[in-house]
Amino acid sequence: MTTPIWQVDAFTDEPFRGNPAAVCLLDTPIAEEWMQQIALEMNLSETAFVVRQGADFELRWFTPACEVRLCGHATLASAHVLWSEGIVEPSRTIEFRTRHSGVLSARRDREKIELDFPARPPEECPQPQGLGEALGLEPRLVARAARDYLVLAENEAAVRGLRPDFAKLGRVEARGVAVTAAATDYDFVSRFFAPAAGVDEDPVTGSAHCCLGPFWAERLGIDTLVGYQASARGGVVHVTMSGDRVLLSGSAVTTLRGELLV
Repeated sequence: MTTPIWQVDAFTDEPFRGNPAAVCLLDTPIAEEWMQQIALEMNLSETAFVVRQGADFELRWFTPACEVRLCGHATLASAHVLWSEGIVEPSRTIEFRTRHSGVLSARRDREKIELDFPARPPEECPQPQGLGEALGLEPRLVARAARDYLVLAENEAAVRGLRPDFAKLGRVEARGVAVTAAATDYDFVSRFFAPAAGVDEDPVTGSAHCCLGPFWAERLGIDTLVGYQASARGGVVHVTMSGDRVLLSGSAVTTLRGELLV
């Protein structure tokens, strides 16, 4: 028996940009060990496993090293696959049931996909030991949301020019670190590093915008923002605040369709 799998570039309308995710569609749940092995084999920042649950779907995400509690770009990629492959009608909102982040919904918004995620407003905190040294900059502000740190840099050029020491950064107790600054062509820019989770730099991180959105909405006094994640691949995330939720939207492009033979 074979298992269908796709590779999708998320938060971009161009192939080979944005953040690539693998999407594996299952009819029944499978062993966690198998999912972790597939994620390691795919060697992308995230592999999503989508299991049919009646009219809805169960969703889990794995890096090559571990399972994560929330992933934006692989959720967007999963919704894109379900609609583009004719598995779900384009007019229907998709509900994903997750283990740690509740029910996440996705709907089509013209050429984009809009995700409804929990907001994670960051709280200012002391700088953890070794963070500034690992990043190679002196933060203007450090805040924390769930298991991630948010670091405010001096300016956009400082964010774009970062060359972190990933070995040192991996010793900071956090899932990941988002570094951000106000931008010229966008409301803000960011980069996201997660060496402790097996991903030195994530190209475009939807879940980080659950924190970046509330942070910049408060600082800029606006509820609708556009962020650019300034990785080598780059990607655009549209963010709208909605109470204790964040609406994240972006485009996606399928680059590979295949079958797992094991």
